[in-house]
Amino acid sequence: MATLIPLSDVDPALVEALLDRAFEPERRQRTAYKVREGMEALPALSFAAIDEADDLVGTIQCWPVALTDPAGRPHPMIMVGPVAVLPEHQARGYGKALMTASISSLSPEAPLPQVMIGDPEYYGRFWGFSNEHTGGWQLPGPYEQRRLLARCDNPGVLPREGMLGPWRR
Repeated sequence: MATLIPLSDVDPALVEALLDRAFEPERRQRTAYKVREGMEALPALSFAAIDEADDLVGTIQCWPVALTDPAGRPHPMIMVGPVAVLPEHQARGYGKALMTASISSLSPEAPLPQVMIGDPEYYGRFWGFSNEHTGGWQLPGPYEQRRLLARCDNPGVLPREGMLGPWRR
């Protein structure tokens, strides 16, 4: 069984090594990195999974981003990911535990929409993410439209169009 701890309690070098193993060093060229460029991960929503031997086997990070609508108004959101589990530890429930912990940590008083780039069948089935409302959204790099997912208690508040990027207050 995984033990989840705040990601801020883990040496950042260990997190980077895990991400390199899970996604390869070229991961930094991905569009998701451009979306959250210059932002710090949200500590209250970012976790690490530790196995029975006290080894780091997975992480989740969440980031402050915004969808800027055509009128220039930013709509704050939380970008979920990367969700990373070491290859030899995948399919053991670590990723599900990390996702569930992160989503459960959202404030019920002010739940911001969450956005991610991921598999709609998987993230939709377990956590209600969907690409239904993201068809008019743009990202600062290449991506598969079907994999741009959002989760929101009231999808009516989501802009139909806009550019997703870092949340600059």
